[in-house]
Amino acid sequence: MGKPPPSLRILLRKIGKLRFFYDVALTGGCPASIQTLRMQNFASQCLDQTKALLKLNLGSISADGSITPVPGEVSRADEPGHAALAFGEYYRATGELTLDRSNIPEIAARTITAQVRLSNGSDNGMAFACLGLLAFGPTRERNPVWEILDEATRNLIDERLAITCDHHDHVQAFDIAKAVCRFSFGLTKKDETGALVDRFVDRITAASTGGFHDDASRQANPDNLGGAFDLYGVVALIFIRQALQLHANIQLRDSKLPKLRTHAEKYLRIILETVREDGLGWSFGRGIGSYGQTHCITLLLQALRDRWIPVDKEPLARDLIRRLYAHFFTTFFDAEHGLIVIRDGERDTIPRHTMRMANFDAARYLSQWSRLAKTVGGTMDVFRPTSKQAVCRLYSLDKTPRKEQGLLSYSDPTSGLHMVLPVLSNGSHKFSDSLAFPHMPGVMDWPANVYTSPFIPEYTIGDRVYTPSFYGKNLQVAMGTKAGTYHFRYEQPDLIDKDEKLSSGVASLKVDWELNGGRIIGRFILIPKAAVTLENFRLVLPIAATHSRMTPGSALILGPESHRCEVLKDDFHGEWLETKVVSEDPKHRTCWGKMHFYQVLERNKPLALRVGTPYAFEIAFQPDIVRAGG
Repeated sequence: MGKPPPSLRILLRKIGKLRFFYDVALTGGCPASIQTLRMQNFASQCLDQTKALLKLNLGSISADGSITPVPGEVSRADEPGHAALAFGEYYRATGELTLDRSNIPEIAARTITAQVRLSNGSDNGMAFACLGLLAFGPTRERNPVWEILDEATRNLIDERLAITCDHHDHVQAFDIAKAVCRFSFGLTKKDETGALVDRFVDRITAASTGGFHDDASRQANPDNLGGAFDLYGVVALIFIRQALQLHANIQLRDSKLPKLRTHAEKYLRIILETVREDGLGWSFGRGIGSYGQTHCITLLLQALRDRWIPVDKEPLARDLIRRLYAHFFTTFFDAEHGLIVIRDGERDTIPRHTMRMANFDAARYLSQWSRLAKTVGGTMDVFRPTSKQAVCRLYSLDKTPRKEQGLLSYSDPTSGLHMVLPVLSNGSHKFSDSLAFPHMPGVMDWPANVYTSPFIPEYTIGDRVYTPSFYGKNLQVAMGTKAGTYHFRYEQPDLIDKDEKLSSGVASLKVDWELNGGRIIGRFILIPKAAVTLENFRLVLPIAATHSRMTPGSALILGPESHRCEVLKDDFHGEWLETKVVSEDPKHRTCWGKMHFYQVLERNKPLALRVGTPYAFEIAFQPDIVRAGG
């Protein structure tokens, strides 16, 4: 990446001056006079950053509207649509028709044309493109972009917006956006929006007793385990809410909002109670990193506007917006080049996310935040919790006779330990992001696109690798006999392998996580149901670092004493292997920084397991947690 042109350097310096404020304010270490940030100031900051991002990415839009990728990446089919919505949201936030002497409606028309003319244009891209079109006006009349489009493109829009497939994942939200555009622009007299919203909500209810969106349900594919309760539930709710806001029929919008609110409140509770002190947001499942910050901010701002957050929780929500944004700003915004960086030599993200998409999405969200912040108004004061006691919560995501799935959250202000432990499906993302281990980026890390077994054992029996992840029975949190001790327990009556396939009649597994202050103890008891042979036993301790340049000083990271790991009991008699160094291997990166080492405990000799005999493994961690800035 080259340096930004001189015309942008002043704007970038203006943006950069606030890095100190956001970094220090996270810990409340700044003077009281600057611990109050008004929403209006926040809105202005967002617009400054939007202008910088759009100007720097303007050159990537070709004359035909297609997007030129950054070196080393390949463009996605939906990138023109993402660009169209970014410029549409900028217009909604500012009302301006030019940017850096470029005509915004003309740019939007080019990218929309490129999107609709793709022979295999994605539902994602078309949904973004149509909302970008609606952003310039809710009907065809007096819409400056529609006026520019030629007749062939207009006809193609009608064709591409037709809903021909029945989706069960978050793509349902894109179908709803397409239906909104098709009806609002008079391309059909039948409005399918209401029925599609009802179907989306009904499917949430059918797949989750907790009221969460399942992005890989058994309804979609009977072979799925079900229970991919990841960030894409937040994505779907945000996108549907945004689409309804642009619907020409206000009555329909108002009639569907109560249904959306019921499920949005489930996610809002998790966000309000799990965002870390240093502002790190959603950190498990597919599509995290930069998007784990931006999606949470957007849902919080939408909820504040719609008054979906209880009055007594509003101060916390406002402060979390500031913290989430601060972490996003200082972790993913490269002030030197003025771009959002989600992939470089030190960090990575999921394969299909590109830098161009991330930059246009960031510009879209920043414009949206600016607009919403002006509507919400008020301040973003530092919120100080009244209690310094450790807090342990279990969120039930699904509970049926077949399986139980949930999310454990634990935070101890004294030690700095703040982790989440998901027991849910990976869905289509067959890596480590949803495995049932303590997630605490910067302290307890894992590689972004590599399957491993971080902090938990895996058992190879026959040709299948089993893990204490994905599902359980009798999920519960109980107080321990020692003061301040919590236990998170569940059972797996049948083992489940890393591909989420159950094996009946092999063995069962009991899991008990003990949490006290900054100490974590994991206990795993394997009980064979048949005479089987354990071919391999393994546990991996990944050691990583946050980004060398883009890490806030307030970030919680692993200190020099590392995880302070101690094996308390091992009936498998595993041995620590020579440390594997992966610092120079580009495959081994997290969403936040570089992976450096793997310490592996392994037994690679066969072990005949006796029926009914419990085989126990216990391991303790007491990570040394420090601030990146000292």
